[in-house]
Order: sequence, then structure tokens, then C-alpha cells
Amino acid sequence: MARSEAAGSERGGPIEPALLRGAYRAFSVPGRVLLTGHSHQAWPDVARDAQLAAFDDAALHVDDKWSRALARAERVREFVAGRLGGAPGEYALGGSTHELVVRFLSALDLARRPHLVTTSGEFHSADRQLRRLVEAGVEVTFVASSPLESLAERLARELRPETAGVLVSAVLFETSAVVPGLGGVVEAAARVGAHVLVDAYHAWGVVPLRLEELGAERVWVVAGGYKYAQWGEGACFLRVPPATSLRPVVTGWFAGFDELDHARRAGPVGYASRPAERFAGATYDPTSHYRAAAVCDFFDREQLTPPRLRELSLRQTARLIAGLDTHGFELLTPRAAACRGGFVAARVRDARRAVEQLRARGVWVDARGEALRLGPAPYVTDDELDLAVAELAAIAR
Repeated sequence: MARSEAAGSERGGPIEPALLRGAYRAFSVPGRVLLTGHSHQAWPDVARDAQLAAFDDAALHVDDKWSRALARAERVREFVAGRLGGAPGEYALGGSTHELVVRFLSALDLARRPHLVTTSGEFHSADRQLRRLVEAGVEVTFVASSPLESLAERLARELRPETAGVLVSAVLFETSAVVPGLGGVVEAAARVGAHVLVDAYHAWGVVPLRLEELGAERVWVVAGGYKYAQWGEGACFLRVPPATSLRPVVTGWFAGFDELDHARRAGPVGYASRPAERFAGATYDPTSHYRAAAVCDFFDREQLTPPRLRELSLRQTARLIAGLDTHGFELLTPRAAACRGGFVAARVRDARRAVEQLRARGVWVDARGEALRLGPAPYVTDDELDLAVAELAAIAR
């Protein structure tokens, strides 16, 4: 694809959605406003080319395709490390964040330390899994996610010697609220020997986040490409602290590459030497990494950097907030820029019906309970944002 000048790439200025739009021709359906940026973003056209390349490599090379596929996976690790911090070798890859969270949980010594701490605002995959663990005898403390300002402090207060881990989001999925003070939670957890897993899915690609801010020596971070990163499904990652000695009980054969040529023997299961490789899975669909690597290259080429993406996101969400205020909607998302993630949530009666009505008018949004979520993206123009608010106001009347 020819270089697009997306967002004023040549001058490093503000991202211009109208200029960027040409890189998303396949997803640019006439009459459709995509405000699903917090859920399923459009894929740039390079993603389609990458999927075809995955097919062509399989057809031409058969089993020998894996060297090419693993090179794409390494490109994804390099991109993540460049934006989040650490080294590429600190990242394990998986098809979903749930898969990676389960491996993390399986590595904790829950027999000796049967206590976990989390919030009431975690995404369904973690929340459901933790509630199932409660049924199996694990004690889980669910800390109310509101008030946000004291959340980190209240999480830290629940830590005790038998606490094995803390699971907390960087940005809450229902309200788009940025959780402050997570570095303090990591420090407090270290004092009792607990591990902290930060779910960064609603931050990755829209709210700049660095390991140094969280506690690079100890923090675990999980996220993926289905949302703001525009990678699509099947491309998720887990940051594994390089000094950890944890060995996941849920383990795939990729975690034991070093022993594949050895005779099977009794005794402890062997793991790869690098900690992140211990959390590797098994055979997967490499198409996800072809697609993700191509999008990573696209982001670098167009200079869609964290500061520029954050600047545009804050401008777009501020415009949505101003429009919703004009029509008297109750906001669930913090107004302060530093406290706001990449989407805006408003309380709407019968929100799911509102989603259906907006869809009929060409505006794609979603809902969680009474929260109707409007998620802009780098290719969404101001006119489209204004149209979406106007249509929501019309159906509300």
C-alpha cells in the first residue's frame, strides 16, 4: 500500500481521520458509522493482504511455513515491547486473554495461598473464571470499583500473607475509567509475595502504558489486538516478569521445545529456560500473527504512535461528551482527560434496544447493562461523531 499521509504522518502532527480513511477501504461501508472502536475496530487493508499471504505460505511451504509464521509472531513481540516496555522475550502469545489468564492462575500456588483479590469491574472472562474458582474453594475478594480514586488503596488493603494474586484492569470496560495508582498495588503485593496481573486490553493502543509505571520487575500484563490495536482475533499477549520462577500447570507443548528431542522420562515436567516461554501454548492458527504483524508495520509506517493516538482519542471523546451533554445524557465515563479511556459510556434506558435502533440508522455501538458505549477510532471523522450523537438523541426522544 502506498504511504498515505494518514494523520499528518509526514509532519508528525495531529492525526487526520479523513486522510487515514483511505487505508481502510474494505471496512468503509457507505452509510455506516463505526463507533465500535473499543470492541472491534476496522482493520486496515494491509490485514487482508496478510491473511492471503498466510494462505499462500501454507500452500507453498506446508509444514515449513512455521518459520515464516514464527517470524511474524516475533514481529508482534517486538512491537509490543517497543510500546509497553521490556524485551520481546518477556512476552508469551496466545489466542485469547482468557487462555493466558488461565495459564497465569494455574501457576499460582493456590493450595498454599488460596486467596485472590480483584475488582467488581473486571471483564467477563476474568470475572466468570474467578467466580468459578470461588465455587471450587478459592477465596476471592471482589473490591468495589467505585469510588475510582481510592480503588488502588482499597485493593492493597485486602492483601494478606495467603494472597496469591491480584487481577485488576488498567481501564474499566464498562465506564472507560482509567484506574490510578496501579504501581502502588504492585509494590504492596510484593511485600506479601503476591503477583499482580494488569488487564490492559482497554488501554492497549489508546491509553499509553509503560511497565516502568507499574513496576517492571514484578508486574504481569495481559492484552490483545481485537480492540484498539486493529489486529483482529487470535493475537493476544502476556507479559511475564523475567525473574519469575512460576511454572503453569496448564501448559502446552510449545513451552517445552527444549525437550522435544529428548526421551520421555519420569520426574518433573521440563519447561523452556526463558520465563515467558514457559507460558507458551500449542499449535495455533498463524493467520492471526500474519495479520497482526502487517498492522504493526502499518502503525509504524504511518507513525500512529501512542502519544498521537491518545491525543486524537481525547479530542474525539471530548467531542462526544460535549454532544451528549447538550442533549442531557447522564455520563458514566470520567470527564477529566487523565481519567478517561478510549470510549464514552452514557446511561440509556433500555440500552440494548437503543443499540438495535441505532444500528437500523447506520450507527454501530454496543451496550453493557444500562451503559451505551460509543467508541471512536482513528478513522472516524467529526461529522460521524456528531451524527451518532444526533441519532441517539432522536431515538431517546
